[in-house]
Amino acid sequence: MLMIWINLRRIPAEIKILLLASLPGTVFLIIVVIARLCGLLQNFELMTLDTFLRLRPLEKTDDKVVIVGVDEKDIRSVKNYPISDRELAKLIKKIQKYKPIAIGLDIVRDLPVEPGHQELVQVFQDYKNIIGIEKILPPDPIFAAPQLPPKQIGFSDIVADKDSQYRRYLLLTPSPQNPKNPQQYKYSFGLQLAKAYLSAQNINIENGIIDESTIRFKTTEITPFSSNSGGYVNEDDSGLKILINFRNSSKPFNILSLNDIKNDNFNPNLLQDKIVLIGIVATSVPDLVNTSAIATQQISGQIYGVEFHAHACSQIINAVMNGRPLLKVWSDEWEYLWIIVWGCYPIIIFWLTQSLWKNLLAVVVVTFALFGMGYLLILSGWWIPIGASLLTLTVNGLGLSGFAFALYQNNQVFKIKMNERQHTIEYAFTVIHNGPLQTLANVLRQMQAQDWSHDELKSQLEKLNYEIREIGEYLKLETLSQEESLRLGSGLKIDLKSPIHELFYVVYSSTLERCDLEYLKNIKVKIRIFEPVDEKYLSVQNKQELCLFLEEALCNVGKHAKDVKRIEAIGKKDNDSYTLRIQDNGSGLISSLESKGTKQLKNIAKNLGGNFKRETLSPKGTVCEITWKLANTKSSN
Repeated sequence: MLMIWINLRRIPAEIKILLLASLPGTVFLIIVVIARLCGLLQNFELMTLDTFLRLRPLEKTDDKVVIVGVDEKDIRSVKNYPISDRELAKLIKKIQKYKPIAIGLDIVRDLPVEPGHQELVQVFQDYKNIIGIEKILPPDPIFAAPQLPPKQIGFSDIVADKDSQYRRYLLLTPSPQNPKNPQQYKYSFGLQLAKAYLSAQNINIENGIIDESTIRFKTTEITPFSSNSGGYVNEDDSGLKILINFRNSSKPFNILSLNDIKNDNFNPNLLQDKIVLIGIVATSVPDLVNTSAIATQQISGQIYGVEFHAHACSQIINAVMNGRPLLKVWSDEWEYLWIIVWGCYPIIIFWLTQSLWKNLLAVVVVTFALFGMGYLLILSGWWIPIGASLLTLTVNGLGLSGFAFALYQNNQVFKIKMNERQHTIEYAFTVIHNGPLQTLANVLRQMQAQDWSHDELKSQLEKLNYEIREIGEYLKLETLSQEESLRLGSGLKIDLKSPIHELFYVVYSSTLERCDLEYLKNIKVKIRIFEPVDEKYLSVQNKQELCLFLEEALCNVGKHAKDVKRIEAIGKKDNDSYTLRIQDNGSGLISSLESKGTKQLKNIAKNLGGNFKRETLSPKGTVCEITWKLANTKSSN
């Protein structure tokens, strides 16, 4: 009943502890939410997105988009850069023979590059499926070839994130050249090419239905980028932008070189009814785009600009034709609810388990589950905020696991103390019942019978007084803390607050009475002298170590001193030092090897800053001795 009552009283305290333990986790969750609102976790979220895109299964090569890339070998073969208008005119005419749906020229041609300018002008006039590029955004606009009409021009401007990575694509924007008419939009290079391909399939561009500010092709509505899409916070969302769902493949697109086209070194089916992009894929030309979202790249962390436009064009075409997912995001409300739920999970688990290993296991399992959910969702086109959720989950999980361990340790200590207290109570009750109560009952019985003399009654009352005092001393020792007491090998618990010479006497007497030490039974002569030491020289730890030294030395006599008949235990003060010596007349040291007990004695002497000696005496016997300076002992601890 006592244990039940104590445990019931402890419930409010445990609830208070759990609430206090949950407070740091809750505060950290709030900090993470605020940090995300301020954009401090944006880079973390974007890196997580790149990781998910990179880990997706590899896709097959897109058969709708082909790149004709002018590489270093091509530049060396034509012996000229920029590539002349004549070379471009020949290339375009050669490609046109294979009847592509559209040819995208990702090479600036606002100025003539002789020789062959008129030839290129004629090509522009003859073929209406050529899409050229221009740059329209500040600071330096670049105009398209003047021979191309507006419907055959797309802007090539791309927008980098704050970490210089490219994850978004600008599809259309109000014309900067005509600010008075904001309804006049410019189409991007990739969108113009995708629109041309889909028009050939009788699928035309229209306004969105769910969101009128975006565009759609048939039933596929382009998901617009907003300032807080996914892990982005307060980003520029002017114009119509989309998140790039890069094609994850070792070969996203078939790439032919200029010389391949010249020499007919390709399969004609690669170009027929396809979108063909002509661009530069030479490392000497600075037209590279940073991205970490593609697993296999020719240049680590970068792709060519023409490839970037190809990914954007391919993404739209395949979303409409094949249902390949566009990247979508949740609303802000759902995203923050998601973060809060995962941040609260470790707190809930901690409340349920209150166990270090169960808590850690649960957090690890759920961390993998969260990562797996984010990965599975990205496969279907949904980007959810994993970074902030992982941060709160792991930090709160590890922090609360540490607290759970501390709480577990506290519970174990509490259980041990409660068991000891229960044992003390039961033992005290038994002793009282078998001792003082029996004596008192006997006294009362004899008094009623009037059989006792005055002296006999006095003797019994003195016995009763002694028994009660013994119980008091026992309970007093049991209430001592672990630091203030020492339990000897005999089972006796001693109060380390007592003077050291009294402790020596108790340790000496208790150890020599032990029945498990064989040779102590044979001792006939026992000499013990322990001079007192001023308490200012000894700490509780010093006393503990000295008592352990004396006990270990006496135990060694009992275990190893064969034929011992005499033992001396002397503690003597000499000026500013004190010597504790245990000497016997047994068989002496049997082995020169250092035993575990000897190592323990040496360590104790070392901790006291004293000198240790243990040696065989002549003709027989052993002496074990420690000497230390009184002035330095207490301060060294």
